[in-house]
Amino acid sequence: MTSGNWLQKYEIVPGLCGGKNRYFYAKENKVSLFNTELFIARRIFSAKGTSRKFSESIVSFAVFGIAFGLFVMILSVAIVTGFKKEVRNKVIGFGSHIQIVNFDSNSSYETVPVSKDQIWLQDIKKIKGIKSIQSFATKPGIVKTDNEIHGIVLKGVGSDFDWSFFKENLVEGTLFTVSDSVKTDDVLISKQIALLLKLKVGDPLFTYFLNEETKAQKMRKFKICGIYSTSLEEFDQLFVLADISHVQKLNDWKSDQISGFEIAINDFNDLDLINREIRQITLSYSKDNESVLRPVTITSKYPQIFDWLNLLDMNVWIILALIILVAGFNMVSGLLILILERTTMIGVLKAVGTGNWSIRKIFIYISSFLIFKGMFWGNLAGIAFCLIQSEFGVFKLDPGSYYLDTVPVNLKITHLLLLNAGTIIITLLMLLVPSWYVSRIEPDKAIKFD
Repeated sequence: MTSGNWLQKYEIVPGLCGGKNRYFYAKENKVSLFNTELFIARRIFSAKGTSRKFSESIVSFAVFGIAFGLFVMILSVAIVTGFKKEVRNKVIGFGSHIQIVNFDSNSSYETVPVSKDQIWLQDIKKIKGIKSIQSFATKPGIVKTDNEIHGIVLKGVGSDFDWSFFKENLVEGTLFTVSDSVKTDDVLISKQIALLLKLKVGDPLFTYFLNEETKAQKMRKFKICGIYSTSLEEFDQLFVLADISHVQKLNDWKSDQISGFEIAINDFNDLDLINREIRQITLSYSKDNESVLRPVTITSKYPQIFDWLNLLDMNVWIILALIILVAGFNMVSGLLILILERTTMIGVLKAVGTGNWSIRKIFIYISSFLIFKGMFWGNLAGIAFCLIQSEFGVFKLDPGSYYLDTVPVNLKITHLLLLNAGTIIITLLMLLVPSWYVSRIEPDKAIKFD
């Protein structure tokens, strides 16, 4: 360690502070603490021209395992969270986060009316996390053409309706405007309904409805002003958006009667908390109302969809565990090869009095350099793939099977930090066991190893 070019630059001065494997070095009248294990690890890691091609291949394979493993983990988390987010947002786009409806309303779209003028609305608007509140009304019916017939749900929206979701998914035509004074006959239908019934923008839409109380049939003629497509087949085949006054008239309701209120929130994670607050407020005013109201979350309204999405989390955890274990075992094998390759060096260090833990630290440092090298390339490849897919949508999906037409990605800095931290901690902990093999090497036999 004190020979060659390195000795020409530094003068080693043994010191008492820091243990027997710490030295002070002096250069240009400056004294600094010198980490022997880290210095040796760096020299070994940066050494070129070694003749041990087999060990180089094993170590390179271990680095590749770390890089590929992190690449797959980044993709798994980004794609699964992106898929959940996209599907969840589409379901929420049709029904918002929370609906407040009459307690007597069942799961069908034939609802019991509630009053639009509620004294608790101002209290709900004050809840932290509430984004918007809008009224709605629904009426199941049938669309009929010369050759086809199809069941629909006519969803009436008012002037307070948030069109951002349907604006993003509009593929043809325009959105209609709802006014409190003038009723419009324009409607918005899905691309699936248009293809099924062979309809296009500007065509008339003949719909038929049945009054539950009088059993009388009513017919309405609408005009198609726009066509949307969300690839969420279960909903696209069902909903037709119209002026809320049409639904009120079809149900023989008054102008202030609606099916309920849709409440949008800022953070989906606050759904249960905000739902409890809304329930407390509505119950506190129930004695003043003609009917009892209840809030219904989107997760309880469509449990089959959200339960399916929650199952994806288990798949991600299994994938992450398997990949980290494989990458860790690759590094374990690589470390063992490095120890065997440097058996003579270990024997020499032990002969001059170096402790087992100090020698183990040398190889843990080397392994750390290899892990960071693999992680660098893994992060680079994973982030590049996510950015390219997010920007250009290179990889496509079948909307009928996956509800999406391209592979979604949700790349978050918190996910990257957690994945990288978890990879470092778990692999380094796994390397503590094989590094113990250093203590089994005897100096007299190791020096004659070659």
